[in-house]
Amino acid sequence: MTDRIDYIEFPSADRAKTSSFFQAAFGWGIVSYGPIYDGIEGAGIDGGIDQSENPVAATMAIIRTEDLDDAERRVREAGGAITREQFDFPGGRRFHFREPGGNELAVYVARE
Repeated sequence: MTDRIDYIEFPSADRAKTSSFFQAAFGWGIVSYGPIYDGIEGAGIDGGIDQSENPVAATMAIIRTEDLDDAERRVREAGGAITREQFDFPGGRRFHFREPGGNELAVYVARE
Protein backbone atom coordinates (compact mmCIF):
# COMPACT_ATOMS: atom_id res chain seq x y z
CA MET A 1 0.00 0.00 0.00
CA THR A 2 1.28 3.47 -0.82
CA ASP A 3 0.42 7.03 0.22
CA ARG A 4 -0.62 6.14 3.78
CA ILE A 5 0.34 7.55 7.15
CA ASP A 6 3.05 5.18 8.26
CA TYR A 7 5.04 7.04 10.94
CA ILE A 8 4.65 9.83 13.47
CA GLU A 9 7.51 11.97 14.73
CA PHE A 10 7.63 13.92 17.99
CA PRO A 11 10.05 16.86 18.30
CA SER A 12 11.62 17.06 21.76
CA ALA A 13 13.94 19.38 23.65
CA ASP A 14 14.95 16.34 25.74
CA ARG A 15 14.78 13.06 23.85
CA ALA A 16 15.64 10.96 26.92
CA LYS A 17 12.87 12.47 29.05
CA THR A 18 10.29 12.17 26.27
CA SER A 19 11.28 8.55 25.63
CA SER A 20 11.15 7.74 29.35
CA PHE A 21 7.73 9.36 29.62
CA PHE A 22 6.21 7.36 26.76
CA GLN A 23 7.77 4.18 28.12
CA ALA A 24 6.47 4.77 31.66
CA ALA A 25 3.04 6.14 30.74
CA PHE A 26 2.15 3.78 27.88
CA GLY A 27 4.66 0.92 27.96
CA TRP A 28 6.02 1.71 24.50
CA GLY A 29 9.38 0.25 23.58
CA ILE A 30 12.23 2.63 22.81
CA VAL A 31 15.09 1.96 20.38
CA SER A 32 17.97 4.45 20.47
CA TYR A 33 19.47 5.51 17.15
CA GLY A 34 22.03 7.78 18.74
CA PRO A 35 22.09 10.89 20.91
CA ILE A 36 19.37 12.80 19.03
CA TYR A 37 16.85 10.18 17.85
CA ASP A 38 14.86 7.32 19.37
CA GLY A 39 12.43 5.01 17.66
CA ILE A 40 9.11 4.04 19.26
CA GLU A 41 7.76 0.48 19.21
CA GLY A 42 4.37 -0.90 20.23
CA ALA A 43 2.43 2.37 19.88
CA GLY A 44 0.10 1.14 17.14
CA ILE A 45 2.07 3.07 14.53
CA ASP A 46 5.83 3.37 14.08
CA GLY A 47 7.27 6.60 15.38
CA GLY A 48 10.26 8.50 16.60
CA ILE A 49 11.44 11.19 18.97
CA ASP A 50 13.63 13.84 17.35
CA GLN A 51 16.03 16.06 19.32
CA SER A 52 17.89 17.35 16.27
CA GLU A 53 19.08 20.93 16.04
CA ASN A 54 16.15 22.04 13.83
CA PRO A 55 13.21 19.71 14.50
CA VAL A 56 9.73 20.42 13.18
CA ALA A 57 7.64 22.67 15.44
CA ALA A 58 4.87 20.16 16.16
CA THR A 59 4.19 16.43 16.01
CA MET A 60 4.38 15.39 12.37
CA ALA A 61 2.61 12.61 10.49
CA ILE A 62 4.79 10.95 7.85
CA ILE A 63 3.33 9.39 4.72
CA ARG A 64 4.97 6.44 2.98
CA THR A 65 4.96 6.38 -0.83
CA GLU A 66 6.52 4.33 -3.61
CA ASP A 67 7.55 7.27 -5.85
CA LEU A 68 8.91 10.29 -3.99
CA ASP A 69 9.24 12.55 -7.02
CA ASP A 70 5.65 11.86 -8.08
CA ALA A 71 4.40 12.47 -4.54
CA GLU A 72 6.25 15.79 -4.43
CA ARG A 73 4.71 16.79 -7.78
CA ARG A 74 1.22 15.94 -6.50
CA VAL A 75 1.79 17.86 -3.24
CA ARG A 76 2.87 20.96 -5.19
CA GLU A 77 -0.02 20.69 -7.67
CA ALA A 78 -2.52 20.38 -4.81
CA GLY A 79 -1.24 23.62 -3.23
CA GLY A 80 1.26 22.28 -0.71
CA ALA A 81 4.43 24.27 0.06
CA ILE A 82 7.71 22.38 0.35
CA THR A 83 9.34 23.27 3.68
CA ARG A 84 12.35 20.95 3.39
CA GLU A 85 13.63 19.66 0.06
CA GLN A 86 14.25 15.94 -0.46
CA PHE A 87 17.01 14.52 1.74
CA ASP A 88 18.44 11.14 2.65
CA PHE A 89 18.04 9.62 6.12
CA PRO A 90 19.00 6.14 7.39
CA GLY A 91 15.66 4.58 6.36
CA GLY A 92 15.34 6.15 2.91
CA ARG A 93 14.63 9.56 1.42
CA ARG A 94 11.97 12.17 2.31
CA PHE A 95 10.74 15.74 2.02
CA HIS A 96 8.61 17.96 4.27
CA PHE A 97 5.66 20.11 3.22
CA ARG A 98 2.94 22.34 4.65
CA GLU A 99 -0.61 21.74 3.47
CA PRO A 100 -2.81 24.81 2.81
CA GLY A 101 -4.35 24.65 6.31
CA GLY A 102 -0.92 24.97 7.94
CA ASN A 103 -0.04 21.42 9.06
CA GLU A 104 3.48 20.22 8.33
CA LEU A 105 3.84 16.64 7.14
CA ALA A 106 6.51 14.54 5.43
CA VAL A 107 6.51 11.98 2.65
CA TYR A 108 9.14 9.26 2.40
CA VAL A 109 10.21 6.34 0.31
CA ALA A 110 11.89 3.47 2.14
CA ARG A 111 15.36 2.33 1.25
CA GLU A 112 15.12 -1.12 -0.34
